[in-house]
Amino acid sequence: METKILGNELPFVTCKLAKGESVVTENGGMSWMDDAFEMETTTNGGVMKGLGRVLAGESLFMNVYTATKENAEITFSSSFPGEILEFDLAEGETIIAQKRAFLCCEKGVDIAMHFRKRLGAGFFGGEGFIMQKMTGPGKVFLEIDGSVVKKELAAGEKIKVDNGYVAAMTKDVDLNIETVKGVKNIVFGGEGLFVTTLTGPGTVYLQSMPISKLSSLLYIGNAK
Repeated sequence: METKILGNELPFVTCKLAKGESVVTENGGMSWMDDAFEMETTTNGGVMKGLGRVLAGESLFMNVYTATKENAEITFSSSFPGEILEFDLAEGETIIAQKRAFLCCEKGVDIAMHFRKRLGAGFFGGEGFIMQKMTGPGKVFLEIDGSVVKKELAAGEKIKVDNGYVAAMTKDVDLNIETVKGVKNIVFGGEGLFVTTLTGPGTVYLQSMPISKLSSLLYIGNAK
């Protein structure tokens, strides 16, 4: 499968498939395509796996598009201004992402929910108790809110991130929360009671404008 990511602030990915190749997206995820595809709607692994995806912010059913001709093109568009990240996962390689990040993937990629190991990180860390886990082999595409910053963390190296800014990470990165120290910092600092901490080794992808943050800013603006 050949791919091209285009579109600047409102990106889309176009996939060119050989005859017989397939690409998977969530229900309603396709933007446009050649008249050379067969579509099959499926739970993609069974009802229980589909329900797991619902908890992770995706739809119960997935659509599988299979090319019936050579060089058939199909396009998937981001639903929010930002970037599209492409990962070419090897057999057993995993990427973990925020809810609703999945855009599309090759048929061989396994999509499942991922539980945070610590309840505190899930309920208060801003990234949610349940995230998405994509395991190879195959290409997978994630849509990220705003611009992306990639950070490589050495073993034991730690960064602190405001809630909601973690877009994706490799599976060995440890995500936890810390309480902001000092009553004055909590009350007047504007950062809230908790901050997300990420500890290496691994790769972290941060997003510059989480949709949750934008929604709260718009709400505050409309309330004034």
